[in-house]
Amino acid sequence: MDKSKHDKTGLALIGASKSKRIAHALESEIRTGVLSRGDALASENALVKRFAVSRSTVRKSLEMLSSKGLITTKSGIGSFVTFDGVTIDDQAGWTLALSSSTVQLSTRVLRLERGPMDIQCAEIPLGTDCLIVDRLRYLDNIGAGVSLERSRVPWRDTLNEVLQVDLVDGSLNTTLQNRGLTIANGAEWAGVEPSLSADDAAVMGRKAGDAMLRLRRLTREEDRTIIEYVESILDPDLFGLHMEF
Repeated sequence: MDKSKHDKTGLALIGASKSKRIAHALESEIRTGVLSRGDALASENALVKRFAVSRSTVRKSLEMLSSKGLITTKSGIGSFVTFDGVTIDDQAGWTLALSSSTVQLSTRVLRLERGPMDIQCAEIPLGTDCLIVDRLRYLDNIGAGVSLERSRVPWRDTLNEVLQVDLVDGSLNTTLQNRGLTIANGAEWAGVEPSLSADDAAVMGRKAGDAMLRLRRLTREEDRTIIEYVESILDPDLFGLHMEF
């Protein structure tokens, strides 16, 4: 394990709730392959004993993992790993998923800084003080970008450390959760970007004019405080709408 990454994660978990700590421990086992796709997690009773917590705390942890697409829970049967080693970082959207599990992606952080809101969002005025995170995900084999994400998080003092220690495991979603910002509700809008702009094409290593998917997502805390607004441009050959009901 990369000791520096471990140290950063440990710092981020200081003050975290028991449910978040349990979710982080299980997520680490899933992402490192200790638990593979299709494996059953230990029962709720076993997790209660393992972590010495209440059943409700364990259930909150499992809900966190489920919301990130790492597990699925079947009533009366148990929880099973759905993560298969390929992820676009959970914050990219609840309704978007890779169309192929064989795709190998890497991520490059283009911007990680504090600055004014610079993209249009009806609920966050331009100029609002924000944490700015821009990321490019690209195909390992040819380097072509498959998603360009621009995240804006209204600034609060708990975000100061993010600029010092970077994102936890490369995930903005995990970073925000570890700072007490838990998504309670939100909204997503998916549409078409009929023609990729020359500027975005240059960043993504693609041709200007390509048709892409466009996702906008706004998330809130329980008290309706905005957590994050993100706009994503996505390769339609790899991403599509996915809903379960």
